[in-house]
Amino acid sequence: MISTQAWADAQRLWDFQQMGHEPRPCSVAIGLGSHDLGVADTTAELYHRGMARLIVFTGATSRTTRERMPRGEAEHYRDRAVELGVPADAILVEPTARNTGENIRFSRTLLEERRVPVSSVLLVSKPYEERRAYATARKLWPDVEWVSASTPMTFPEYVDSIQDTRLVIDMLVGAQQRLMVYPRQGFMIEQEIPEDVAAAYERLHGEGFTSRLVPEGASDS
Repeated sequence: MISTQAWADAQRLWDFQQMGHEPRPCSVAIGLGSHDLGVADTTAELYHRGMARLIVFTGATSRTTRERMPRGEAEHYRDRAVELGVPADAILVEPTARNTGENIRFSRTLLEERRVPVSSVLLVSKPYEERRAYATARKLWPDVEWVSASTPMTFPEYVDSIQDTRLVIDMLVGAQQRLMVYPRQGFMIEQEIPEDVAAAYERLHGEGFTSRLVPEGASDS
């Protein structure tokens, strides 16, 4: 049973993880691989709205996607986008990245190899990872403008889609931890953490929502 306080704290983390950017036309859209095909759906929808003429899907597999996406997250994302009407020749696949930092670095390398001029990137992620992805991208590719995007949905809607409230809160706490410790390790830019967000994180951490935390010396960004 999730307490009223824990739900409110999780909602605060969810709100903070949203960047609040308004999608606008960019040089390219990069969809970050994960278990969530909603990223591919949203990237395709943004393509059809004219927000990017080229898409890069990036991602290998992880312990949560190995069985569901055996050919790799990026490959399955491409298939999904093509099903949704995106031309295959408007999609590049980066199939080897295994964390957010590699997503950015390897996508940049792919675009440079293809001689694609990039001044702005529409960065599409899961809703609760917008800020984490943005902070990582700003650190690793600082000379382009980053616009964050994700599937528009509320915290309760996302919980309903996953059907596991504790797991979602664990993921929110994990994302928040990375924002707090990874800048010191050079993986992302520093983000100002409001006091109420820090307090919400500490309460949830203290209540045991810790399955998605990483050791502070870890390099998986």
